[in-house]
Parts: sequence; structure tokens; C-alpha cells
Amino acid sequence: MPTLFDDPLHQLPRPPRRVTAGVVHLPNFLSLAEQNALVTQSREIARSVAGTPLAMVRPKTKSGQMSVHMLNLGKHWATNTYRYVDAVDGFPVPPLPDSFVNLAHRALSAAGTLSDSLKSWSAAYRAEAALVNYYSPDSSMGMHQDGYEESEAPVISLSIGDTGIFRLGGTLNRNKPWTDIPLMSGDLIVFGGANRRAFHGIPSIEANTAPAGCGLKEGRINITIRQLAL
Repeated sequence: MPTLFDDPLHQLPRPPRRVTAGVVHLPNFLSLAEQNALVTQSREIARSVAGTPLAMVRPKTKSGQMSVHMLNLGKHWATNTYRYVDAVDGFPVPPLPDSFVNLAHRALSAAGTLSDSLKSWSAAYRAEAALVNYYSPDSSMGMHQDGYEESEAPVISLSIGDTGIFRLGGTLNRNKPWTDIPLMSGDLIVFGGANRRAFHGIPSIEANTAPAGCGLKEGRINITIRQLAL
């Protein structure tokens, strides 16, 4: 099994940085204990909705079935209609846990120290929905926009487990140039401002890079938190 020291990528310094306008990357934002707690909490919620229309499954979209398993909190992202709903077939969506709400404000406050456009949202931000995405080592997600929310509030994204390559593009189309950012376990990335509607995706996962104690033996969990309404 490779270690962090086998790969020059993971030996490079990883300071907090403003990637581009409205995009901030904060490595090691979550401690191992916090990562483990989030995985445990997400797993318990997933078990509570197993066997219902809200189960954590690989959604089907107009272009086919995704390779990522998704759990919706606060609101459900209906991939057949491309809109957010409160319930599916009479089953209410699990509420957004207070721990997620508190984490969102902490994340935005930290990111705001490196970006004025993010800082401007820190007091008014309302965490209304979250997606818990599980990527197996062979999963990926194509370039897409988070373009169905009314609000221009930033998207808060946390990574746990195997390293995922976050690919950030422009706001007009999926074409190059791209910026590839390795997101290791515990990393935070926030995107808003001029790049709130930037195309982005996860082209690959680096297997066997999850640290012991994070709550995952393999694969990656990505938690994205959003404000939906104006």
C-alpha cells in the first residue's frame, strides 16, 4: 500500500490559499476526530433512510446513472426534474443536522479571511441543504455547474477519505483551461463570488490514500453545503 511519502505530490507544502476569485482551499480544515464524527453521523442517517425513496443510491440522470452514491439532507435534489424538493413519495427529507450548519458557518468564516467575496456572506449565510456524496475508488463526476440554486451564496465542500482531484473550470463552458486541486482528507474548498457558477468535477480518486482514523477504509466522502433561496 502506498504511503504519503511515496508520492511527491503529498510532500509539497499545502498552505491555505486563494485559488482564484471567490475560490479558497483550506487544507487540513477538519481534524481526524471531526472527520470520523461526520462519517459516523452521515452513516447513521443513511441507515435510517435505507429502503426508502431517500436511500443513499447512485442517482439516474438524463445522461445515465452516476457512479457516485448520494445522500440528501435538508432538501432532496431530484435528478429527474432538476429541482429541490422537501419530500419524495411522501417521505420527508432528513433535516440538515445542527453540526452541519455550525460547520458551514465556521468554514465560511475561515475562507473569508482569504477572500472578500466570501467574507461578505459570513454573517448572512443560511445552510439549507447538503449532499453527502460517496465515491468508491473507481468513481468520478463529470464537469458540471451548481446552477439550480436561486442564491449566489458560496458552496462549501468538505473532503474525507481518499484524495480526490477537484477540477475547476470556467463559468462559460466545460472546456480548458482547468485547475486541478488534490483534495486530501480533511480539506475544505469554498467557491463563490465570480466563480460561484464555475464548471467543476472530480475526474479521479487516488485509492489507498485515506488516513487511518478518518472513518473510511476506502473511497471518499464529499459533503457539500448550500444556501438555496435568495
